[in-house]
Amino acid sequence: MQKLIQDFSIPAVFAGFITFLVGISVSSVLVIQAAQLLGASPEQITSWFWALGLGIGISGLFLSWKYKYPVATSWSTAGLALIIATGSGYTLNQAIGAFLICGLLTAVLGYLGAFKKALEYIPQSLTSAMLAGVLLKFGISIFATMQQEWGFILALLASYVISKRLLPRYSIVITVIAGILLCPLFLTFNTPNIQWSLAQPVWISPEFSVSAILGLALPLFVINMASQYLPGLAMIRSYGYQPHVNQLIGFTGLSQTLLAPFGCFTVNIAAISAAISLDDQAHPDEKRRYIAGISCGFFYILMGLFAATLTSFLMAFPLVFITALAGIALFGTIGHNIAIAFQNVDEREAALLTFLFSASGVQFFGIGSAFWGLLFGFAVSLIFKFKAKKS
Repeated sequence: MQKLIQDFSIPAVFAGFITFLVGISVSSVLVIQAAQLLGASPEQITSWFWALGLGIGISGLFLSWKYKYPVATSWSTAGLALIIATGSGYTLNQAIGAFLICGLLTAVLGYLGAFKKALEYIPQSLTSAMLAGVLLKFGISIFATMQQEWGFILALLASYVISKRLLPRYSIVITVIAGILLCPLFLTFNTPNIQWSLAQPVWISPEFSVSAILGLALPLFVINMASQYLPGLAMIRSYGYQPHVNQLIGFTGLSQTLLAPFGCFTVNIAAISAAISLDDQAHPDEKRRYIAGISCGFFYILMGLFAATLTSFLMAFPLVFITALAGIALFGTIGHNIAIAFQNVDEREAALLTFLFSASGVQFFGIGSAFWGLLFGFAVSLIFKFKAKKS
């Protein structure tokens, strides 16, 4: 406890809050859509958020505290897309059974170390190129939004640049506060009518069917590994930490398994939003940034306990506010990963192709461009190494 108090800092807490905010705000409506598609009642939808908040929050808080580096956790937006695309063919109980099987598979393979062995063969230049490519659209989006909301975006960028120059450690904190103050001046913002109430978990009995396991559980597992764990673990590595791969995957998989009957469809290592907690804006000392991971977990737990209340409050903010904030918060990470990706001249060609492929946003078989970009870049890297050895 004494070490926690010594390492505590307000910028780290804010970084954790922004990680949480970015993690849920853009895709929280998809959770509602997916649950409704499967036939969930309003009470069951609230239970989904309760289970997700507790599973994600406890995992991130505990793992960040235990290993002393930021472990931001989240749900899988790509997984939500899969559920929405294929969920109409299954009952709610069959889907819950698929979520449980997916979590169990993740936990078993995680603790066995199968994923860690595969990760060791991938060059860091390629994983950084993949991350930079995936994050690129978030950096570009803030300038693309300027065409419609130029006043708000320019004011927000001015707040960021000036605070970055004068108080770099607190730049994101200042930018968030400035964004909240600027929101009513430039954007349509309706103050929500907040009613505090604790969420009630609802048990949904899982049913196991071969079609749901093959058509939902296994594809969800593959998508989580490709779109969440792979870039998420690469993100942690890119900042100089050595992630405890087996324990991180195993623990999050176990959390999903235990809470699946209440609507927890995934508990993953965060990919894109995790960068905010890992960057030096959270704290100059990398040994004290784990507070951001603990903070992020704490806010997820709050979301779970006050699921309906907190979600309605966050959804009151316009989408442009969330998009702009995410873009600015990721500026440092985009530059950081581009620098690592193209640092090694021998791997530059493969890194460039990985970067471009990952940035394209294409999807094949429901799996996003991050996975395919890395796979393509790895193949190119092997070709160039083979040529070098032959010559």
